[in-house]
Amino acid sequence: MEGDFAILMEPSNAGVEAGCQGTLRVDVRTTGERAHTARSWQGDNAIHRAGGVLARLQAYEARKPVIDGLEYHEGLNAVFVRGGVAGNVVPDECVVEVNFRFAPDRSEAEAEAFVREFFEGYDVTVTDSAPGALPGLQVPAAKAFLEAVGGPDGTVNPKFGWTDVARFTGLGVPAVNFGPGDPLYAHKQDEQVPVEHIERCERLLRAWLGADS
Repeated sequence: MEGDFAILMEPSNAGVEAGCQGTLRVDVRTTGERAHTARSWQGDNAIHRAGGVLARLQAYEARKPVIDGLEYHEGLNAVFVRGGVAGNVVPDECVVEVNFRFAPDRSEAEAEAFVREFFEGYDVTVTDSAPGALPGLQVPAAKAFLEAVGGPDGTVNPKFGWTDVARFTGLGVPAVNFGPGDPLYAHKQDEQVPVEHIERCERLLRAWLGADS
């Protein structure tokens, strides 16, 4: 695939959001020994052991690197907890699924190394990984697009989340996020897109493409 420039119409408040975060998912596993709950002291509860994993996550302090003048915000969160055999059995395994959203100045290998060090002493298995993308605002095509559309207040923001900007960047095609909708509503029950955002994006894209009408 070849291209001079790509626009990903991810929700970005009808303004430009540059680059994107990388994403990494891991299973952090604790083990124990099964026993009947009536004789629980004969076993070792793996779910109880997972308390240490959750305590580390609770104490986590996010890294906020500034890249090309944009401040990214990393995140490390438990998204699933799996464990248990039956209502009367002490479980011998518990898995805490953790998602790490890392700034684009980290490679996938660096992100994995950080997570493994963070959970040192636990069994960690990587289940999914995708690289981020640096802002790339110095590329001529991106500069021209910014001059044409900018943001509602003329600013550019970092993209918090993974988008296909990373795929295009990997192919050597400069790309930005530019689309209607407030990212803060993403995945919420009241997710919505203002009509004015749709109209703004259409108007600016038409102007940029030289198709004013």
